Formats: sequence, C-alpha cells, structure tokens
Amino acid sequence: MVKIVFATGNQHKLREIRQILSDLPCELISMKDAGIDVEIDENGTTFEENALIKARTVAEHTDEIVMADDSGLEIDWLGGEPGIKSARFLGEDTPHEIKNRALIEKLEGVPDEKRTARFVCAVAAILPDKTELVVRETFEGRIAHEPEGLNGFGYDPIFYVPECGCTSAVLSPEKKNELSHRGKAFREMAQKLKKLLK
Repeated sequence: MVKIVFATGNQHKLREIRQILSDLPCELISMKDAGIDVEIDENGTTFEENALIKARTVAEHTDEIVMADDSGLEIDWLGGEPGIKSARFLGEDTPHEIKNRALIEKLEGVPDEKRTARFVCAVAAILPDKTELVVRETFEGRIAHEPEGLNGFGYDPIFYVPECGCTSAVLSPEKKNELSHRGKAFREMAQKLKKLLK
C-alpha cells in the first residue's frame, strides 16, 4: 500500500484528512509516525508557498509521497487578516477561545453583510520523483456575533455558514468535510494522486 507522510503534528487535522481521503488506497501517517522531527520555517507569503515549504522540508527526509497543507481564515473587514498568520494570531499557544473572542471584538458593530470571510486551504504534494502538485480551495461564510458549536476546531465556532444557518462547529464532520476548504482541496488532490498512482 502507498504511504503518504503528512507534514503536521496536529492530530485534529490528521483525523479530518484521514476521513476526507478514506477512499484513496493509501496509508496516511504523520511526520512523527514516520520518525521525522524537523523544524519547519513557514516564511512564505501565501498559503501555497507555506504548504510547499512544509512538504519540501519533510520530503528531504523520506522517499514516500509527502503532503502538507496551509490553511487559515481571511476576514474581508480586516483586510484579509489573520490570513497566513491564522495559526500565529495572538501567539501559537494562545487558546482559540481567546483568538475567537478577539476577532469578534474587532468586528463589533460591523453588520452581517460586511462580516464576510473565508477559510482558505492550499495543499501541496511531493512525489518520490520530486514532482510537485499544489491545489487551493475556499469555504465562504461570515464571522458570527458569538461562538457556537463544539465540533471542529480552531476558528470553526465563529465561522457562520449562511447556507446551513449555523457555524461550521455545529456541522457534523461529514457535512463539514463536504463543504469545507480542506475537504474540497484534499478531494481535488486525491483525484490528482489517483491518476498518478494507477
């Protein structure tokens, strides 16, 4: 079976991606599972650049397929912030409850129609022959006035999905994967890999 090493230490993300890629004939393992312990300096200026930086760094230590993603939340009212700094917004170790509350406060008094936002996900894959693949997808919504829901992680409790009438933290994992930036990006990457793995 084909192994894919995923460049993350985030177990929530790994679990979500395993669900999304469940029909791809592969074993998805983390960097840690592969015995790879490297510092990754995410110094790119776009989600695509950061995904490639992660994938290239890990690919130097394995002959397996390597996959990495970079994702974040863009809020139009804040000029696209926190954007590629989403994970580092207010400090990487700051609990998301505090980050979410801070973003809601920054939008205090802003009407619904101007609270537009999107999750962005870029996925990079590097094959054993060093071929590089990159895809990008988005999940459109707006910032809620209050956090809601216990599913998902990160900014999900404040990301309101108008078509569902709730935040993405209320959605079932299956529904979220169907609609989300990450679900769409990884399904697109899976299609590309399926063609190459035949």
